[in-house]
Amino acid sequence: MTDRSTANAASSAIVIGAGLGGLSAAMRLGAKGYRVTLLDRLDRAGGRGSSITQHGHRFDLGPTIVTVPQVFEQLWAECGRDFRKDVDLRPVDPYYEIRWRDGSVFTVRQDEQAMIDEVARLSPRDVPGYKRFLKDSEARYQFGFEGLGRRPMNKLMDLIRELPGFVKLRADRSVYGHAQARVRDPRLRMALSFHPLFIGGDPTHVTSMYILVSHLEKEFGVHYAMGGVQAMADAMVRVIEDQGGTVRRGVEVDEITVTSGQADGVVTTDGERIRADIIVSNADPGHTYDRLLRKQAKRRWTPARLNRSRWSMGLFVWYFGTKGTKGKWADVGHHTVLNGPRYKGLLNDIFMKRHLAHDMSIYLHRPSVTDPSVAPEGDDTFYALSPVPNLHGKGSVDWAEMEETYRQRMAKVLNDNLMPGFEDHLSASHILTPADFESRYLSPHGAGFSLEPRIFQSAWFRPHNISEEFGNLFLVGAGTHPGAGIPSVVTSSEVLRQLVPDAPRPYVRLDTKVAAE
Repeated sequence: MTDRSTANAASSAIVIGAGLGGLSAAMRLGAKGYRVTLLDRLDRAGGRGSSITQHGHRFDLGPTIVTVPQVFEQLWAECGRDFRKDVDLRPVDPYYEIRWRDGSVFTVRQDEQAMIDEVARLSPRDVPGYKRFLKDSEARYQFGFEGLGRRPMNKLMDLIRELPGFVKLRADRSVYGHAQARVRDPRLRMALSFHPLFIGGDPTHVTSMYILVSHLEKEFGVHYAMGGVQAMADAMVRVIEDQGGTVRRGVEVDEITVTSGQADGVVTTDGERIRADIIVSNADPGHTYDRLLRKQAKRRWTPARLNRSRWSMGLFVWYFGTKGTKGKWADVGHHTVLNGPRYKGLLNDIFMKRHLAHDMSIYLHRPSVTDPSVAPEGDDTFYALSPVPNLHGKGSVDWAEMEETYRQRMAKVLNDNLMPGFEDHLSASHILTPADFESRYLSPHGAGFSLEPRIFQSAWFRPHNISEEFGNLFLVGAGTHPGAGIPSVVTSSEVLRQLVPDAPRPYVRLDTKVAAE
């Protein structure tokens, strides 16, 4: 076993995982004077926001939209950089279309009057309720995102202090329940409540605090990064390296070492031991506590506790390219949500019964509408995503057996409802199932978004950003506070910044020092 120490003259930090949470944490630690080593098992930075390329088609594997660019602008500013110079972010409007099998369509835009007109077109009697919903959404944004979402929630008093706000804003009501209380049309109830699916939650059970996403979209817009989220991740790597940090790809951490209750290093699967003053894990908290700390006794996040937790749903994602289709299916834009024949029943199958239903709803991403670099000239790049049960518990889906069957079902839905004849043009194809999420991202039970964000798995109830178990250990990413989604995983490193002191022995690059003299 080789032994490498990063704790030389400068204070050092190891970050495990180059997802957006880990990358932003490394940037912020570098800005605080730490000498950072970032380790990731994949060949590209970005974690679930990384990409693969096949036959000239670039497939962004995970998140596709950026809703609060200010969190990135603040992150870059803390590092003395200009985000807009490093990343080309383009507004997308309309944001997306929601379609139902009866042919009705709901187009979501940023302009409030345009949205009121759209509601009036679909269901005139629901306009007053929709306006109330927008005000409700803004109140929850101020409380949930700008308030507790950007502050540490690692002390019980942090939670107790916020209880009056939870009561006032009816945190006990579900997102769907809140939409149901405001509008009558079942299509609008779906359109106002489906957003928790983007962070792994069941709209019929997740707290209504998450209707704040509607305000995020309205206030800050929906954006696409040219080059995909992969381009954002690559830009973050450049900042880290310019700070003097090290990003090592293809290196998997097997263990976090602990001495006298303090995390003090990691051991890789190749047997390399690396020591540091602080350890930050961007791995899923389930993997961090159950696998990386398997040799250590835990008080709170024991294997039994993790096993009885509720995990977010799984994802079936089909990435495909089509040849010579630029301009074809002109009514299919950058983002389309295609509803199945059921809404609440399908959610119940996915989250409660953990049953793979025959019907499905699909989120279709067509980035080639905005970004020509994702496909060869004249061609298109797509990904079609369907929520499915995770792998937790008995009777989970055998995806080795079901993958092709489910892909064929998905192809039929797309052919019959959106893009007739598209399979005749296929030029590339790649699939990720929950089994792949488990093996590629080390996601417990193949969950797409770590722990489901139910009320008793949110805020203080979520694994803390500063570990409850061991000193010098910190957590960032979707599984910790404040939760999943691009703005939240980046905000988790903002919370980290408040918990980690400035480096007592700051790292200064020699060339920077010479230049200053």
